[in-house]
Amino acid sequence: MDALSEILQSVQLEGAVFYNAEFTAPWGFRSPPACDVAAFLRKGPRHVIIYHLLTSGRAQGEVEHSAHRVDLVPGDIVVFPHGDAHILSNGSPARIVDNALHLQEVFAQGLTLARDGGGGESSRFVCGYMECDPQLCKMFLGGLPPVFKVNIRNDVGGQWLENSIKFSAGEAGANRAGSHAVLARLSEALFAETMRRYMSDLPEQQTGWFAGARDPEVGAALAHMHRDPDHPWTIANLAQRVGVSRSVLAERFRHFLGEPPMKYLSRWRLQLAARMLASTSFSVARISGDVGYESEPAFNRAFKREFGTPPARFRMKSRSARKGAFSGNGKGDAKASAPLI
Repeated sequence: MDALSEILQSVQLEGAVFYNAEFTAPWGFRSPPACDVAAFLRKGPRHVIIYHLLTSGRAQGEVEHSAHRVDLVPGDIVVFPHGDAHILSNGSPARIVDNALHLQEVFAQGLTLARDGGGGESSRFVCGYMECDPQLCKMFLGGLPPVFKVNIRNDVGGQWLENSIKFSAGEAGANRAGSHAVLARLSEALFAETMRRYMSDLPEQQTGWFAGARDPEVGAALAHMHRDPDHPWTIANLAQRVGVSRSVLAERFRHFLGEPPMKYLSRWRLQLAARMLASTSFSVARISGDVGYESEPAFNRAFKREFGTPPARFRMKSRSARKGAFSGNGKGDAKASAPLI
């Protein structure tokens, strides 16, 4: 497998159902930050990635209070990977509808086609979100801009995916059996395809995780480390697997990711350990071995350097935070059937 496939599998992405919307110009909606949206989704701390597929008409997406703005045409997917509050619009509406004030109603309205606006040019969206482990997704989301777009309508595969999503969203709106499960899988496929196209379209001089994953040598090294993080990797045996010298691999890895391969591997192992501490009852000794550490004391020292607290205390804090999310205010029980726009 390639590096992108490996890390998408590792971070445990879970797709939500989609939402049909048709708006006529002028219109504008504000989506609150992902931390507000997360309260209406699955219980527990999860990072939320919001995205929208424009199937017809025009629109503009922008991160609130910033200069990050993109113009959208049919087939464009706009992604807000860090969960920033954002605005979608077309024309010059008299007011921007703030969905933060109506979250309960938005999430309870189901998948029937929503309509609103001023009666002018029509724009249609299929909207969704992804949830992922907040620690693990930092490794590949960190270098992404606050908002970006890709177009999936320029080849047969993308057109098939778009048509499948539109059809399944309509089926879900009619409450057909199994339609929500189909949409969940399609949402994951759409996000993976979006990331693949984003990576392939990066300029040659680009650096960062996605640029590194595209590079033949660095990408192969990343794939090996993500596939077998507990393997006793060294720069020598990793370079041998990739088929380059140690110096070449170290230089190219540092160029794209800003750190040596073994430093990256150590951070990834500790992120995996943090997830296991938060989500399992495995002993610290077992977790340290599962992520590739030969001794528990060495793992404890490395973990404290990375997270500022020992593993046992990290587990206690994580469980307290999860328990608080479970009790909360009941929002987590709301049916997550209408992603925000």
